[in-house]
Amino acid sequence: MWGWIVLAIVVLAVLALVAIYNGLVQKRIRCQEAWSQIDVQLKRRYDLIPNLVETVKGYAAHEKETLERVIQARNAAIAAQGVKQQAEAENMLTGALKQLFALSEAYPNLKANENFAQLQEELTSTENKISFSRQHYNDSAAVYNTARETFPNNLVAGVFGFQRQEFFELEDKAEREAPKVKF
Repeated sequence: MWGWIVLAIVVLAVLALVAIYNGLVQKRIRCQEAWSQIDVQLKRRYDLIPNLVETVKGYAAHEKETLERVIQARNAAIAAQGVKQQAEAENMLTGALKQLFALSEAYPNLKANENFAQLQEELTSTENKISFSRQHYNDSAAVYNTARETFPNNLVAGVFGFQRQEFFELEDKAEREAPKVKF
């Protein structure tokens, strides 16, 4: 009789271990999938930037420094590895693009250019998709990290080497502040 009880306890423990392990694997894969969605949107963004720069070159040729900053930021973002480095590079690229769009205010002909307007609209749409993808990734990372760090999952995660997922965060403190509106 005791043998059956011990066997039942061992079987239940193994089933619980398998369930916890599989749950952690599923959550980790969701994080990876969410990260790949960010990559898809970033690739689209990177593909749009050279067209935008070429359009601006024709109207603002003497704004070479701004255009070079955009290209350098784009190249740094493409080369970035890992969540933290990618977030830093993307923040730099976003700042460079803001400067590029600010140029359109100084050049009315550029602002009126249909190609520029279309590229700007596509980039804005892509930025929105990137924001959504980042949020989805951070949600997935939060679910995974919570599952990984709660008991008894933390025991299984430690034994099988499940690593914590980093969040995609803003590094620029100015971007965290609410904008000041003055009339």
